[in-house]
Amino acid sequence: MSFPEMTGRRLGLTAAAAILAIAVTGTAAAQSMVVRSTGPSAAKYPTGTRLKSTDKLTLAAGDKVVLMQAGKTRTLSGPGTFGATGQIQANQSMGATVTRMLSTGPTMRSRGGFSRGAEEAPPVDLRAPNLWLLDFREGGTFCVADPTRLTLWRPNMDSDQLLKIEQGDKEETVAIVAGANFRKWPTEALPVQYGVDYRLSGAGLAKPVTVRFTQMGTLPDSAENSVDGLMAKGCTSQLNRLVDAMSESEKTAG
Repeated sequence: MSFPEMTGRRLGLTAAAAILAIAVTGTAAAQSMVVRSTGPSAAKYPTGTRLKSTDKLTLAAGDKVVLMQAGKTRTLSGPGTFGATGQIQANQSMGATVTRMLSTGPTMRSRGGFSRGAEEAPPVDLRAPNLWLLDFREGGTFCVADPTRLTLWRPNMDSDQLLKIEQGDKEETVAIVAGANFRKWPTEALPVQYGVDYRLSGAGLAKPVTVRFTQMGTLPDSAENSVDGLMAKGCTSQLNRLVDAMSESEKTAG
């Protein structure tokens, strides 16, 4: 084989490899993941299900499935049959929302709390402004980003409240004062331990809440990595918080 022929063949193989790589990348990018599923068909499409671009979802009345695709969410409501992938409208606020939710830095109080006037009621669905604040209304497994900076959060700032924390034979009561909705976890009295139960009561809770900490490890840098990590560790309340924030951002694009 002559040199020109060999060169041409190599170029051809290189081009074919490049085309294949683009095709594979495009296929991967087109995949979707179920990040929330409610309704009669929820068992068919459980959270974490990965769908190929050719898959179809058949939803009944009352079904709602939230898909994540290319770092954005897409909400499907039944009844109907839907493709697993679809055109997602560009939304400039989505990137800012994800960045805020993954941030471990300080959060302005005005973004994270609610102080009502005499005739206003606090919104019942108000959520903590990032994933790493411990909303003590929510029990279950909680992924800790940094145990030395773990911070408690509440949705309102109207009054002084006392939160009682118990772990084994130890207990500590912390005060959250009016005008604040943040309070650092009492690490000196009750250091953060993984795999043990903490019982939280008081501070407006209707009933005691049990929280168990797990180490997040390497912090996620994208929505997809966050979903994967939170699901793998069973941190459902934080996963729901992220999905809610992204879904709200999705609505603003409509």
